Amino acid sequence: MANTNQDEIRAPLIAQTVDEKHESIKQSNFMVYLSTFVAVCGSFAFGSCAGYSSPTQSAITEDLNLSLAEYSLFGSILTFGAMIGAITSGPIADFVGRKGALRVSSVFCSVGWLAIYFAEGPVALDIGRLATGYGMGVFSYVVPVFIAEIAPKDLRGSLTAANQLMIVAAVSLSFVIGNVTPWRILALTGVVPCIVLVTGLFFIPESPRWLAKTGNHKEFQAALRKLRGKDADISEEAAEIQDYIETLEKLPKAKLLDLFQKRYLRSVIIGVGLMVCQQFGGINGICFYTSSIFESAGFPADLGTIIYALLQIVITALNALFVDKAGRKPLLLVSAVGLVMGCLLTALSFYLKTYEIGLSAVPALAVTGILLYIGSFSAGMGAIPWVIMSEIFPINIKGAAGSLATLVNWFGAWAISFTFNFLLSWSSYGTFIIYAAINACAIVFVIKMVPETKGRTLEQIQAAING
Repeated sequence: MANTNQDEIRAPLIAQTVDEKHESIKQSNFMVYLSTFVAVCGSFAFGSCAGYSSPTQSAITEDLNLSLAEYSLFGSILTFGAMIGAITSGPIADFVGRKGALRVSSVFCSVGWLAIYFAEGPVALDIGRLATGYGMGVFSYVVPVFIAEIAPKDLRGSLTAANQLMIVAAVSLSFVIGNVTPWRILALTGVVPCIVLVTGLFFIPESPRWLAKTGNHKEFQAALRKLRGKDADISEEAAEIQDYIETLEKLPKAKLLDLFQKRYLRSVIIGVGLMVCQQFGGINGICFYTSSIFESAGFPADLGTIIYALLQIVITALNALFVDKAGRKPLLLVSAVGLVMGCLLTALSFYLKTYEIGLSAVPALAVTGILLYIGSFSAGMGAIPWVIMSEIFPINIKGAAGSLATLVNWFGAWAISFTFNFLLSWSSYGTFIIYAAINACAIVFVIKMVPETKGRTLEQIQAAING
């Protein structure tokens, strides 16, 4: 009887302890979630830049009396700005910190949007577009790196994948808002995420790993404690980071050519290779010309674009939820297989249309192929290369290697979007067969080269790859 009473007393105490432990876990992740929210405002700003030109083309061309060539320059100069941003993003993030780089990006984007808002001719318009492109290029590197460096290992994949989700959401929102508001007002809305980001940076800590790398040991401890919660035991994580930094400090400061040394080569091949797989599989050509693809196939462009945008947002959100459970590599493989199938279905639809075989099936095949393609891309190849890029580079080469990977990504975006119409006029079905072949190569690359990084600390990942 006495034992029963003791058990009855002990049970609620144990339950209370468990509840307190869960509550402590919630509290310890609050600053991580807040910091991620602030950082992905940069991703939203990125998406606002990318989505601006599509719904505004006719209005800007008419209001400022631009020729098609002048508007084409306005649209494409964004990518050149992004390439410059990509080249400088790593050194900036290493020199002024991750938060400093986010501030620089926000300033460039805000100045660019204001230049577009006040533009009375093509020169101011292009300068503004170039500035927003530069901000995009820096954001595309700094946001996933900052999130990866602050997140606990069990949340890192999901939180880093939120970067892609916010980009996709912002592109879709820009398309919707742009159809119902003047182009100058749409430009002003692009400043909003920048203001939220700069304000939020006052309330979140700097990356502890960057602070440790720069020798700010007190600030490093304070930032890590702020991220993990005041009652959390950070001694083990802090010691692991410090040991890793001390090992790296014995190595010379990495230059661009140093990336091709044997000790770094595998991580560079993985990071750059995934960016090649992501971009050269055709995403930007298909994304920029979705409406014309649907029209060519005889499907209503407006309906197709709406379905496309909703599917992209939903699947990208699901990817962010499952990337830490399913793992990076399985999602990449499923994604790449779906991309091959989507390209082949679309190729088949254009082949049937070209040779006038089974014309009634052409629209359904084209729509199924494009939606399978974008759904598959959103399920893995869209977000996960950025997640892995933020995980695999040792911190002493992260700036140079990250800049190289981001530059390759933006060059691929430009190359595919520039060549897509030429390829399509050469052979509509041949274009998609080429993209299917590239995506098939991506499957082989992922199987042979890409490691699983789920559930491991950044230091463990980098030691395994570069050891």
